[in-house]
Formats: sequence, structure tokens, C-alpha cells
Amino acid sequence: MKVFATADIGPAALDLLRQAGYELEVYPGPEAPPYELLLAQTASGIDGLITTLRDCVDAGLLAAGHGRLRVVAQDAVGVDNIDLAAASRLGIPVTHTPGVLTQATAEFALFMLGALARRLWASENLVRERQWGAWHPALPFLGSEVTGKTVAVVGLGRIGRAFAQKCVGLDMNLLACGRSPQPEWIAAVQREMDLRHELGFSRHRARIQAASLREALGAADFVSLHVPLIRPGDPAAGADGADVTYHLLNRQTLAWMRPTAYLINTARGPVLDEAALIEALRQNQLAGAALDVYATEPLPGDSPLRAEDLAGRLRLYHHFASGTVETRLSPDPEQGMAGRCVAGLRNVLEGRYAGRLAQMPWLANRSAFQK
Repeated sequence: MKVFATADIGPAALDLLRQAGYELEVYPGPEAPPYELLLAQTASGIDGLITTLRDCVDAGLLAAGHGRLRVVAQDAVGVDNIDLAAASRLGIPVTHTPGVLTQATAEFALFMLGALARRLWASENLVRERQWGAWHPALPFLGSEVTGKTVAVVGLGRIGRAFAQKCVGLDMNLLACGRSPQPEWIAAVQREMDLRHELGFSRHRARIQAASLREALGAADFVSLHVPLIRPGDPAAGADGADVTYHLLNRQTLAWMRPTAYLINTARGPVLDEAALIEALRQNQLAGAALDVYATEPLPGDSPLRAEDLAGRLRLYHHFASGTVETRLSPDPEQGMAGRCVAGLRNVLEGRYAGRLAQMPWLANRSAFQK
């Protein structure tokens, strides 16, 4: 069977395909392959296509492989670069890699929060630029303490819940904001908070409570985004569009935040209206923000987010939240994205689970095969 990979997702994982007798071609460059090349590969008669978030897998591309292309295996959790409706219509299963990057992404979001609050970049830059003249109790600046503060967790999926649980160790109060209220999980987190206080690990008893978006944004010292990207018209948006997350944080909702609050985004770039964020920062409607994802990736050189007047309060990272050796490269499907991507592809092409697609794990368009 022939497989084309748009990137070297991990030598150890890809070697599993070679050892199993697959004819594997890997695009050699660090950049995404041109769409025309990807279209030609799909039309050439490949059985499987391994993709990343940077690849445009649209209806035309999928139609070019119709009749031969049997699976698209995405090396990521998000699949907003793939036309799932077209894939389902053509009977092409799409696999992805949920679960294995949960802890890495959650801890990175926490580190982003800490970097913002304690002004780590400003401190390092001060030393590197030889501007640190003398120690002073309040000059040249101070950071914000995290312990005991309130963090709003917007999105209560795997990553959102893992992030919240890590915040418990800092004795932070939690505002849980999600489409599903998660009452059992909220009760379990509160029990952990209570136990920390009873054992003397924390001076004050922290609290967690469910909150609407407006309530969460209005009361939080920190806001961390963990929602999937759902655009208007997407099947997941719901009949009334109530579940749309495109520009969930916009001029109106950013205005609900405290001027002393910080925003962290490790979800998807278009969940946040970048122009509205820039305006809010310049008008001192919030204290700062840290972004790991953007509307356009890589971040363009002329992006307004790079403006010099924002540098002190806006941290910019390179879609790095899941960027650990273990999470990105491990061939073990229970630990690494690469391993789970390859395992998902092999499940389909080798007819595992008795060939029943609806029973296979990690299928992004499972509903199309449950009839």
C-alpha cells in the first residue's frame, strides 16, 4: 500500500510503516508541500495520506483521490484544515490524535500564564540588554502573584480539564465555562481543593464553580481558552449557531474582562479576534496576553501582533504547546502523536477492528460510518 506523508512526523513511527511493507514517501522539506504537489500525489493512487495542520485538505483534493484514497491520517487533534463533510460524503475516514497531547498542552498553557504574570520575558530582556542597574524592591517593575487568584477555563474538554487540575496545585480559584456543565468533575475538583486545605497544603480554601462566558470573563484574573474551532455553518455549530467559537473572544467579549486580567490562547487562532485583542491591549482593557496559535500560521512578518508597543505585554509562541519529544515523536500510540497517527492509519488500511470503521478509535468523522 502507498502512503504519502506531508512531513516527517517522527522517524520511529514512520519506520513502523516501512517495516510493515508500506511504500512510503515523505515530503522532505520543513515547509508544507505545495497544494499542487499534494493534489498530484492524491490523484496518483495513494492509499493513505498523512497530514498536518498546515495542509489544505479540501473537497477538490479529496475528490482527486476518490476511489483509491482510503484514509487521511492527521498528525494533530484539530482537523479544521480538512473538509470533513466532503470526506464523509466520499466515504473517506479521517483519523486524528486526541488524548496524547493533553498534558503537554495543558502544562504549556500554565507556563504561559506564569510567564505573563511574573513578566519573565521582561526580566530576561532587562538582563540581556544590560539595563539591570541595581536591585530595588519595586523598580523597574513588578509581576502579579498567581497563587490564590481566579482563572477562567473556557472549554472543558480533555485539555481544559487537565489545565484546570494543574491550577489546583497553585491554589487558584476556578471558573469552569463550557457547553457541558461537567457537574461530577467540578465536584471532584472541589473535593481535591477541600482536601488540600484540610491537610494544610493551602492557607485558604479554593473554590470551583460553573460560569457563563460573561460571568467567567468578568470575574477572572486569568482566562485560558481551550475550545475547538467551530465556524458559522459548520455541522458542529448547531442549528442555531449557538456552539460557534469563531471569534468567541471579540471586541464585545474582551470588554467584559478586567483591565488587570491576562488572556492565554492555546486553542486555535481564529477563536480570538486578533484585531480586537490589539485594540484592547492598546486601550488598557486587559493587562496582557500570550498566544501560541494564530489566524494565519506561521505568523506573518507584517502581523500587527508584532508591533513594538505591544511587546511588553504580548507573548508570542510558535504553536509549541504540544512541542515535547514525547508528545510529538513517540511511536507509542498511547504516548505520541506520531504513534497515534500511524496507528490510526493502519487501523483503516489493515482492516483492524474487523474492518468496522465506527468501532475504530481516533476517527474524526465517525458519525459518517455509523449507519
